[in-house]
Amino acid sequence: MLYVVRHGETAANVDGLLLGRADPSLTDLGARQAERLANMLPRPDRVVSSPLRRARDTAAALGTTVEVDERWIELDYGELDGVPASSVPEELWERWRTDPTHIPAGGESLADVGRRVRLACDELAGDAISGIVVVVTHVSPIKAAIAWSLGVSDAIAWRMYVEDATITRVAVDARGPMLRSFNEHLLRPP
Repeated sequence: MLYVVRHGETAANVDGLLLGRADPSLTDLGARQAERLANMLPRPDRVVSSPLRRARDTAAALGTTVEVDERWIELDYGELDGVPASSVPEELWERWRTDPTHIPAGGESLADVGRRVRLACDELAGDAISGIVVVVTHVSPIKAAIAWSLGVSDAIAWRMYVEDATITRVAVDARGPMLRSFNEHLLRPP
């Protein structure tokens, strides 16, 4: 089974900022969420993380060796990194929603994220057939992993909302991947 986990809460998440390559730490709640994830997930055979601190710190709570894989890093928002989502002009959102190849100034496209995440998923699929693989990552790579599991376009990203410290499960067998759950809310804040 492949468990794709979103990291715990950061202050930027609370403030509604676009959070791509910026590297803030977890909030106190985010650290508690990471501990709860560790208690809720089955014991993994393999743990993979984005290189960003919020994902690595969440993965470290699992208490096992963590492999860092750059392909699981969040979308590069370029000049929009750290900007309140509510201040992004509607015409830019519309362009993004209708064109997965759109690249924000200085950033990367959803299609680029999709390509790198699909490759990572393909490489993890064999281990996920016979064992438990946990990947700790971010919103856009999770959406790309779901698109991979469903065999659909990256344009589906705009039809999903991924909450902090949630789990997406993808079963993998010889026939390929199958989405088993999305955005599991095992971790309600205390």
